[in-house]
Amino acid sequence: QVRLRESGGGLVQAGGSLRLSCVASGGTFSTYSMGWFRQTPEKEREFVAGLKWSGGSPNYADSVKGRFTISRDNIENTVYLQMNSLKPEDTAVYYCAAGYYSSRYYSREGFHDWGQGTQVTVSS
Repeated sequence: QVRLRESGGGLVQAGGSLRLSCVASGGTFSTYSMGWFRQTPEKEREFVAGLKWSGGSPNYADSVKGRFTISRDNIENTVYLQMNSLKPEDTAVYYCAAGYYSSRYYSREGFHDWGQGTQVTVSS
């Protein structure tokens, strides 16, 4: 089991940018597929972006394609989510997730360890 801690959330105006970070500890980071999810009081937790443990092209939700970028640093045991051109509908609690050798890095079922979340609020 890996422990995850997110940071970088906050309040930003529409059109602005934020970068979320998630530091992992307690596991071999390079063996985990990593993902970002988000949740609002009105919706279930939804997939935002994912990276397979072995590398390759990331996967994104259609709603964030072209605006968000997921990346990882296997030396720093950190996964990032760069969020540009933010919209009010991006407002949510964002969660980092890890899946051990997971090939399903594009859905909730592929992840088993979760962070506590960080709030992102986009004002119009």
